[in-house]
Amino acid sequence: MSIRRNSILPAHGFTLLEVMVALVIFSIGLLGLAGLQARGLQSNASAYYRSLATIQAYDMADRIRSNPEGVSNGNYDNLTAIIPPTADCITNTCDAATLARFDHYEWNSENARQLPSGRGTVQLVPLTSQYAITVMWDEDRTGVVGTNCSGDPTVDLKCFRLVIDP
Repeated sequence: MSIRRNSILPAHGFTLLEVMVALVIFSIGLLGLAGLQARGLQSNASAYYRSLATIQAYDMADRIRSNPEGVSNGNYDNLTAIIPPTADCITNTCDAATLARFDHYEWNSENARQLPSGRGTVQLVPLTSQYAITVMWDEDRTGVVGTNCSGDPTVDLKCFRLVIDP
């Protein structure tokens, strides 16, 4: 019996190589899916914060509209982002000015509680009877504190602005 040296030998390990290539391709696909999932969660959080900001802006609009005497006296003309000390107008009777301060206190306390670094301002629009209600928050939680609403997330807070005519 003679042994042929030129005979074709079966390839050993080729199936293992195919499995390893498939595993690498599958791993890259899973990393892509994880990235898409993370981006979806980030977009969901952004939409949630925008919804809260919208609710908060309309809350202040309702507070302004429910105190016409405070509006005519100018008590809502320049509400800053600082939470003021105030009296309790829920259990006590308050005049229009005290009610406006109470509204300011409650509104900005809720902004701070519901939104990351949440705060809000109310400004009388010059030469009109309209009010600009601005709700601000740190959407990316980077610690920015700018209140210019420039749209640059590295400097300024994210802003939602609502203009109303009481």
